[in-house]
Amino acid sequence: MKFRLLTPGPTPVPEETLLELARPMVYHRTDEFRAMLAEVLAGLQHLFVTKNSIIPLTCSGTGSLEAALVNAVPAGKKAITLVAGKFGERWTNIAKAFGIEPVVVSVPWGQAVTPEMVQNALREHPDAVAVCSTLSETSTGIGHDIEAFGKIVAATPALLLVDGISGLVAMECRTDDWQIDLCCAGSQKALMMPPGLAFVAVSDKAWKAFDANKAARAFYFDLKKARKSLTTGDTPFTPAHTLIRAMRLSVRKLVAEGIENIWRRQERYATATRSAFIALGLEIFPERPNTALTVVKVPAGIDGNKLLATLEAKYGMKLANGQEEFKGKILRLTHMGYIDQFDILAAISGVEYVLAEMGAAIDLGSGVATFQKAMAAER
Repeated sequence: MKFRLLTPGPTPVPEETLLELARPMVYHRTDEFRAMLAEVLAGLQHLFVTKNSIIPLTCSGTGSLEAALVNAVPAGKKAITLVAGKFGERWTNIAKAFGIEPVVVSVPWGQAVTPEMVQNALREHPDAVAVCSTLSETSTGIGHDIEAFGKIVAATPALLLVDGISGLVAMECRTDDWQIDLCCAGSQKALMMPPGLAFVAVSDKAWKAFDANKAARAFYFDLKKARKSLTTGDTPFTPAHTLIRAMRLSVRKLVAEGIENIWRRQERYATATRSAFIALGLEIFPERPNTALTVVKVPAGIDGNKLLATLEAKYGMKLANGQEEFKGKILRLTHMGYIDQFDILAAISGVEYVLAEMGAAIDLGSGVATFQKAMAAER
């Protein structure tokens, strides 16, 4: 039985990228490695849609959030955190850990924070140093209106910090045009890599805030130190250089396709997938779904935990469960990165099989047919 990984991180990795990881170890303080790093960062500028400098970090995506926040916001100052799920909460928790005062703007899971909420929070807290949002809220499938947030925040002294970890590349994100000051990403999502690397795109406005923050509580995540090292093509500490070497291949594939083309493909996948689940009688969970993943409610009377366990054990397909109080109540299917329409088609087919076996009143094959028709109509 073939195993298919269809979770919103980690995601599948191209075979040639995996093979690159099997090559012998090399030393990282060489011109050869500096050239590799420069190529990866240049490719990432295309994917972030930015001319800003991009800082590479050896850590998970959460490390990039911590780096962005602690370099930008001094202890004791305010950061407005927009919470629409588990990963919006992460901004709040990082702020608390470093003595930053979080001003929490929250909505129920499945809903999106609105631009009006951001406007009101900044009006009530004009001394806020930052506004922290998720691009894709992975726990719910929500996509936030970052373009609108950017216009609002740019008119103030505050910085806009965006968790783009599961959204970047998988959904439209124009770092410069949308006036994002700190855009964070992780390697294991749409960038088609294993976990272990993270990146932060830093605006001029953010660098000025870093320079003014004389008491930033950072050593390993000191982004000014990283900026200085990059002037000679290096990193301040030993990087995960084998991952960077392998990432060069994944980045080349993405750049060759082109970011605008990737966004269009992702939109087709997302639209067709949602249509397929609706045809099966399932309800889309988020009110403002994004194109990185599709999140649907498990039908009434069906044990979602058993559904996902059976799907994996019997059909070799790993989809993601809900988190916290939504465990067993929603399922999350990704269509980002190294996943194509036939992977998605197989997942829909597998979900149909299991739902039918569990006694759900579905028309077997209706989701598959709807997905195929939607994809064919877009050709």
